[in-house]
Amino acid sequence: MTFKLFPPAKKIKTTSAELSLTGRRYIRLLKPCSDTLTDAIRRFADGTTVSLSLTLGNPDTDQVLLTIDPGSGPTTVGSYELKSDSDGILLRARNEPGIYYGLTTLNQILEQAGTSASHFLVQDEPDFATRGVMLDISRCKVPSMKTLYRLIDQLAQMKINQLQLYTEHTFEFVQHPLIWADASPMTAGEMVELKAYCQERFIELVPNLNSFGHFERWLRYPEYHHLAECPNGFTHPLSNQHKKFGSTLKPSRQSLAFLRELYDEYLPLFDSPYFNVGGDEPWELGQGWSRKKCGKLGTTGVYISFMAKIQKLVESSGKRMMFWGDIALKEPEMLQHLSRDLIALNWGYESNHPFKTECEQLAAQNIPFYVCPGTSSWNSIIGRISNARTNLSNAARNGLRYGAKGYLITDWGDQGHHQYLPFSYPGFLIGACQSWNSRGSSRLDLEEGLNLTFLKGGTSCAAGLLVELGKVSDAAQSRLRNATVFNQLLFWDMTEEPESAQSISDKQLKQCELLLADIRSRAKLMSPDADGNPFSGELLNAIDMASHGIHRLQIFRGKKISRNRLRKDLTRIIHRHEDLWLMRNRTGGLEESTAYLQRSLHAIG
Repeated sequence: MTFKLFPPAKKIKTTSAELSLTGRRYIRLLKPCSDTLTDAIRRFADGTTVSLSLTLGNPDTDQVLLTIDPGSGPTTVGSYELKSDSDGILLRARNEPGIYYGLTTLNQILEQAGTSASHFLVQDEPDFATRGVMLDISRCKVPSMKTLYRLIDQLAQMKINQLQLYTEHTFEFVQHPLIWADASPMTAGEMVELKAYCQERFIELVPNLNSFGHFERWLRYPEYHHLAECPNGFTHPLSNQHKKFGSTLKPSRQSLAFLRELYDEYLPLFDSPYFNVGGDEPWELGQGWSRKKCGKLGTTGVYISFMAKIQKLVESSGKRMMFWGDIALKEPEMLQHLSRDLIALNWGYESNHPFKTECEQLAAQNIPFYVCPGTSSWNSIIGRISNARTNLSNAARNGLRYGAKGYLITDWGDQGHHQYLPFSYPGFLIGACQSWNSRGSSRLDLEEGLNLTFLKGGTSCAAGLLVELGKVSDAAQSRLRNATVFNQLLFWDMTEEPESAQSISDKQLKQCELLLADIRSRAKLMSPDADGNPFSGELLNAIDMASHGIHRLQIFRGKKISRNRLRKDLTRIIHRHEDLWLMRNRTGGLEESTAYLQRSLHAIG
């Protein structure tokens, strides 16, 4: 029997001989280990397809399924060896993460084995020491604790060992209730609980708080205008549109004192030695308070100077700074002004992102770095699986080539966070596999992997439908940065045809419509979700969102579709979006997310 493992193991061999699982009801632990690992072994025993009990004794050998030896085997952190023969299964590792990862592999084997399993030998170790996920909780959507716990369990089974929650205004800072009043923020107590839950699953919860750009949620209020580079708004350099509020802190002593206050409240909640301060996209830097200084030192010079001061704040809190590397990479030689005791986060989300060039630049400057690809789910409605595959593998390949210290899968929620969580599952799975075993993940069976990880116990066709939906955008043959044309059309004001849609023929548009209709008809046959899992409803509403965008363009091009029908369809979509949102997330941010759809409704006329 051939076992499918996610992530794939580095080496696995099976023979024709089989081990009967019947009557084997014990796990034998040869040496005592930490409470964390002991509890993890007990959870494994409770969750397997066979009924198992943990013992430190020597039960009847014939009744032992698994023997765990924590003091032998491979030495690399996270590495392990699993071997089965007629006497049972032996798990060896010299470190506790290795034991834990061996258990996650064995759990997948047992799920596929039934009453007997082929004799096997698994020898395994990770490509990247750090394999993380960053979840955006600041673009409207703050997940419930139940949702976060479930996701952590799923990520742990794929050997992810770091989690970051991207935060702008969604933490309950005691002195700043104005900022988070309507956001349903994470509380200090919840962060501590989440940290403990992660630690029990050998995941490090890393604090993440943007500390330079992306301060829109703060700087819109007069009480914080004194901290803004442009308190009266600015012209966005990409769109040339005027923004009413600032988004970037002025690089001043006042701002540093403000950050010091935030850090003093936030950072003690975490045990991680790292802290991601963000620092990406300070759009208006040099347009206001720092104009003269940027004229003298250059925008990158001012940026690096301020980041160096932030780094000192971070180090005084006993943490090592992580930061997004997009600005620094414009002039890599400027990185010499920063201490090397940091981590540059090299992010890029398109299939053709120049990870090779950027990783080479960082390596040449001796800057420790992570590669940070994305799930390709945001601004997509239904996912972009082809882009995700290439982007995630490109990051892994070049990260390994140039010595990246880690691999961080990012999942954003730009422009209202309208994509539902399952549309990020393929990216999480691909990224987890690439970060553990890049070479072995080149021909990943995504559908089977989703069924074994994220969609356990669900309808057998669910994974296939999710993958099919993620490929529909390929049929449109319209490339957008970090988006699909369906998302753009859903929020289009129906005035001037978007440039991205002009390349799509009516025939291609019809093909996309038919693909969505076919997937929808099969999705409707799925059994209702159990245990409050909204997956089937999310799938159907996402299909309707994408289809609605197509119908908007068809009307614009002269097809006879009733605008009244269009209004009714979108009204129904909005109501379902509200209901589905509350099944995984907190109320904060829902009104804002829905407002995007309401504006689209008004545009129909």
